[in-house]
Amino acid sequence: MGTRRTFLEELALAAGAGAALPSLLRADARGDLTLTSRAAAGADRIDSLGVQLYTVRTLMKQDFERTLARVGEAGYREVEFAGYFDRTPAQVRAALGAAGLVAPSTHIGLDDLLPANLPRLLDQAQAIGHEWIVVAWLGNAQRKSADTYKAVADTLLKAADAARAERVRVAYHNHDFEFLPLPGGGIGYDVMLEQTRGSTVGFEMDLCWITKAGRDPMAYWLKWPERFPMVHVKDAVFAPAFAMKDVGAGTINWKGLFKEHVQAGIAHYFVEHDEPADPIASITASAKFLRALTF
Repeated sequence: MGTRRTFLEELALAAGAGAALPSLLRADARGDLTLTSRAAAGADRIDSLGVQLYTVRTLMKQDFERTLARVGEAGYREVEFAGYFDRTPAQVRAALGAAGLVAPSTHIGLDDLLPANLPRLLDQAQAIGHEWIVVAWLGNAQRKSADTYKAVADTLLKAADAARAERVRVAYHNHDFEFLPLPGGGIGYDVMLEQTRGSTVGFEMDLCWITKAGRDPMAYWLKWPERFPMVHVKDAVFAPAFAMKDVGAGTINWKGLFKEHVQAGIAHYFVEHDEPADPIASITASAKFLRALTF
């Protein structure tokens, strides 16, 4: 299979052709506990699970509409896109509605935020119903030094200013390379957080990649409260060899992490597995674990 970078580049070529509520602790018609009563009982949980559709990309290529329906059948109510597979915004929105889904977020490339591309992207986001547009990846040229990370942050800030008028927000999704030491000291992730301090730029923390990098998510949540409105819920074993797993089958302490959801500012939880042997079985197993999880 191709890498995420290759996938995003392919989608960028295809793109020219063609406000969700917070996902945590909402009561529903079945009489689920409210935030107040759950907090008193010490039993917070995720009501409206999301999935990053990169997980099911091979199926999306084969049958876009049916795959969205299967995602809904697996217990998800939110999705995050990684390309639209030649569908128009109207077709995407119709498929979401038919599947009983909403799409608070989509992954994009950094170049999509440039002035020549941003207006089309914002029109597309509004038509589909995205609240967030999230930069998913940086090429090698953008991660060489503190200065290149500052330039990325500047692009995020300018795009966020333009997007605000359209009621769309801009965020950044990490891998593990953002946590590597930079020449002269520091790390790229910290540079971007500092450069965007006080802005509307958000950060979608991939909890697997930050863990693989040897960093503590909760340390970031403590230092930068409420700056992480989205997380990627991706599990793995890290020794003796790194391997991604369905959520709950790895070694990440989800209960401990999600106890700090208020500190972090988490509103959307997107399950992801980069290379699942059976994508539907994987997201189904992850949903089963997370629906049972209390924290």
